[in-house]
Parts: sequence; C-alpha cells; structure tokens
Amino acid sequence: MPGLAVEWAGEALALLPERALWWPARRTLLVADLHLGKAASFRAAGQPVPVGTTQRNLARLDALIARHAPRQLVVLGDFLHAASARTPALLAALADWRARHAALAVTLVRGNHDGHAGDPPPGLDIATVDEPHRLGPFACCHHPRPHAMPSTPFVLAGHLHPACVLHGPGRDRLRLPCFVAEAGQAVLPAFGEFTGGWRVEAAPGRRRYVVGGGQVWALPAA
Repeated sequence: MPGLAVEWAGEALALLPERALWWPARRTLLVADLHLGKAASFRAAGQPVPVGTTQRNLARLDALIARHAPRQLVVLGDFLHAASARTPALLAALADWRARHAALAVTLVRGNHDGHAGDPPPGLDIATVDEPHRLGPFACCHHPRPHAMPSTPFVLAGHLHPACVLHGPGRDRLRLPCFVAEAGQAVLPAFGEFTGGWRVEAAPGRRRYVVGGGQVWALPAA
C-alpha cells in the first residue's frame, strides 16, 4: 500500500505524502481544505500574493487520481475559499478538471468557507452534503467532532490545517503539515497550497504523522 499504513475503525488506510487519505477497500480518496481561489481572493483585496496555486492544486489531484484510480473523491470541507474566488478563470479550470475525471464520483462535505463561497456550480456534478456524512464506519466531517454520529466510532475531519514543528541542532526549526489522530477522530492536513497551519503539540493519546520529503512518518507518542 502506498503511503504510511494505519488502521482506523478496523479499516486499512494509507496516509499519503500528497496530504491525502487513501481507503483502498472502497477505492476512496479523501482530502480536506483545498481553499481553491484563496490567492485570487487575496489579490482582489489588494494583497500581492503569487498566482498559479489553483492549477497546482488541481494538478496534484490529477496525479493522485491517475495513481490510485479511485471510484470516489470526498472533500472534507472548504472546497472554494470565498465568493470572490469564483472568477471566470477558476471556474474554467474547475470545469476542465471535472471533464478529465467525469466518471469520478465527487462529494463535498460542506465546511465553514463553503457557507460563504456557496456550493460548486451544478455543472461540476459535485454532490454537496452537510456534516456528518456517513461513509462505512466513518463520519466524514469538516470540523473535528469525536463521535459525531451514533454507532460511528471514528470521525475524519479537516478545518484545523494541522502542522508540527520539528527541532534540530541549535535553534533549527522545521514546520511541516501533519495528520493527527486521537480520541476517536483523525484530522487531515490541508490539501491546498497557501493555507497556513495550526501547530499541534504532543499530548497523551495523540498520534502525529508528519508529511515531508515525499513521505509520511509517525512521530513518537507522548
């Protein structure tokens, strides 16, 4: 299995270095927090931020889909960043991306930014649902919320953009995105570029899986 193998809710999963979760038994790919169009929103507000993040995000999705051939893609919230992100260029890029993967079932679990940005255009054929969204033994959410559904032992969520800070010799520090698992839930790192991150400290019962250098590795438990 590609990526780092973990078992949650009795299911074999892989944490991928592309900051995605692969569920081979269901041929399902899960990502969180794309925030497509965030850079465009900042530029519209007069901030001189780089261009091209949307195309790079979609290209990374293309590569994951080509590698794993999923039947479905589940986005755990914050697909678009804001209403101002719905530029003609972004919508055209999304239409082209969807046309390349017309047979792929795509579900968006609405997040807080989706409430402001609105649902994806109907022509993209993306099913939109509210959290929690039941998928086998998992509750797919945007906001971390352990035991979000009765009889569902494990929540998959996003929203926090988790990251770890690693310390090296002297005062060397390295900040990297990570997956976090604890207390009946796991939080995925933000898939999108230009998203920032929430620093996750070590804690009893918490497992952190760091992404960097084209791989994922587990940090020692607290």
